[in-house]
Amino acid sequence: MTERDIPESWHPTRGINPDDQEKSSRTQKVGDHQASGIPATGSYDSVKQRTEHNTEGLPVKDQSDATQRSKKSYVKMPRWMKSWVAWALLLTLIPGGVAFMATAILLKLPSAPNCPAIFWPLASASVRLHCAQLAASKQTVNDLLQAIALVNQLPPDHPLRGEIDRLLEVWSQDILKLADGSFQAGKIEEAIATARKIPEDLPTYKVVDEQISKWETIWAKAEGIYKDAEEELRQQRWQSAFMVSSKLLRVDNKYWSSVKYDELNGIITSAKEDVDKLAKAETLANSKVVDNFLEAIKLAESIGKNSYLYQKAQELIPAYGRKMLELAQAKMDQRDADTALDIARQIPQVTGLQIEVEDFIALGDAKRSAWIGNVAGLETAITQAQQIDPSRPVYDQAQQLISQWQLEIEDVARLEKARMLANQGTINDLSAAIAEAQLIPTSNPRGSEARQDINRWQGQVETIEDRPYLDRAEQIAFLGDINSLQAAIAEASQIRQGRALYPEARRRIRTWVGRVQRIQDQPLLDQARDLAQTGDLGAAINAARPLASSGRSLSGEAQTAIEDWQGQIRARENWSQAKAVAQTGTPEALVEAIRIADKVSSRSILRMDANIGIDQWSQQILDIARTQGSADIAKGIDIARLVPRGTSAYSAAQEQIKTWQQFLNPQPEQLIPSIINTP
Repeated sequence: MTERDIPESWHPTRGINPDDQEKSSRTQKVGDHQASGIPATGSYDSVKQRTEHNTEGLPVKDQSDATQRSKKSYVKMPRWMKSWVAWALLLTLIPGGVAFMATAILLKLPSAPNCPAIFWPLASASVRLHCAQLAASKQTVNDLLQAIALVNQLPPDHPLRGEIDRLLEVWSQDILKLADGSFQAGKIEEAIATARKIPEDLPTYKVVDEQISKWETIWAKAEGIYKDAEEELRQQRWQSAFMVSSKLLRVDNKYWSSVKYDELNGIITSAKEDVDKLAKAETLANSKVVDNFLEAIKLAESIGKNSYLYQKAQELIPAYGRKMLELAQAKMDQRDADTALDIARQIPQVTGLQIEVEDFIALGDAKRSAWIGNVAGLETAITQAQQIDPSRPVYDQAQQLISQWQLEIEDVARLEKARMLANQGTINDLSAAIAEAQLIPTSNPRGSEARQDINRWQGQVETIEDRPYLDRAEQIAFLGDINSLQAAIAEASQIRQGRALYPEARRRIRTWVGRVQRIQDQPLLDQARDLAQTGDLGAAINAARPLASSGRSLSGEAQTAIEDWQGQIRARENWSQAKAVAQTGTPEALVEAIRIADKVSSRSILRMDANIGIDQWSQQILDIARTQGSADIAKGIDIARLVPRGTSAYSAAQEQIKTWQQFLNPQPEQLIPSIINTP
């Protein structure tokens, strides 16, 4: 049977035209015979066609004419009928044609029912089943539901009910599989809606709620894992986020275990890259370099909207722009207007500070003109500041600067006049310049600048007035004797405190006073050194001690000499005490003598004698140990251990101790196993 495609719009309850009612009934009867096991042999039209022809395949009218002609030819037959060849050809063609037509009729299949055009209230069960199978073969939810609706209306006692129930179970399971496919594709709402379309009277409907519950449980578990991973991302715990995301691989849903897992891993990787970008941006921004600020802003801009760090990046962009503006303001405070304006013009619009930048540039241009320092520059600055609109935030500041610059114009004129006078360099001109500059009030914008110029000019006047005193003092001190130095000190002392040359005069006076003190105190220090040369170190110390505590120029030198002499005295005492202790000759006494002798300073001339004594005494301890060791090895070891480290006999003492210990604790001989060769 040839299957016909069923359009999407057909429905089991759709009717047919009244004119086709009779034809549809005949089609139904043919289908019933097919369902009962009796094969159909053809349609009504084919039967009618066969009744209109005879068994030889010739029309009835033509057969009658041929009979009449044969009767006439009986009297007189045509010439061609007398030929045996014609009769042979005729007898061959007629039976062959009849056989061909019969075979064609037998092989012709009955036509399949047209499902969309069937009037279903009158359709047989076999037709319904046939059309239902055609619909179900499309394996779509709607077609499967139509197939179920076609056959599910048949009564329970119908002969085809067993086959119908089997197909209903298969088709309902197919719907459930399609729903599960939607679930696996990430469409849980569609899956649930599809599953609930299964008719409630089918056995499969009993597992629908269970399947939906299973889907919802799996979906909730996957969503929980995803949210946990997102939380780890917010805390910037990347390793933990990867660990949590790997749990999606064990979720029984292809959408979560593949699509969402790949998506989450991509987000984690992207977020980690974004963190690195922001960290680099922070480092660049902390360098306070304009190019680095711009690079930091570009890095923050590169963070995508889907990133967990997007909000933070958007907050950092205006922050970096604010830092650039602060850097520009710092340069402006240093009166480096060109650099400040250049920085401000590079601040990107994405920072959202365009209004502030424009105001900064407008006011900065005016300040730069004012800082030229002349009347023309101030007038230009006033003109530029007056162009700032009252609606701008810096309008009030601009008005204050305008008032300040208007006062400065008068101050600048006075300062320019004062500086012209001061350039003459004479005392009278400098005094006149000071008088002119003093007319500028301290509260005026140029008041501090005027005070600085006044102080400088006043210093020039004082230098001119006091330089002769200092020059004469230098000339007097050139002779270098006490009287000359004292006269130079007196001359330089005429320069009063607070004058411009007072610090220089005090330095010269301190130098000359030191030279006077050295001349006066040198004999006392020389006398003490002479006493030390004779060996009377105590007398030398007593002679130099007053000088050391006097605080005069030679006091430091005297103190150093006293410390050296005291060291020599201690070295003598230690060396004498060491020799006296060593006289006892016992190992303990010799160790004590070495300890005392080692206190002799390395700067002392007695240090060499002390080193020789230490080596001799250490060797003497080793000799005593060897002597004792010949009778009592343990006693010898104890004495040898008294040899101090760093002495000449220390290494030999350690070797001797090692030898004695090996003797006292011999190593066991290794037994060599004998190998017995057996025959």
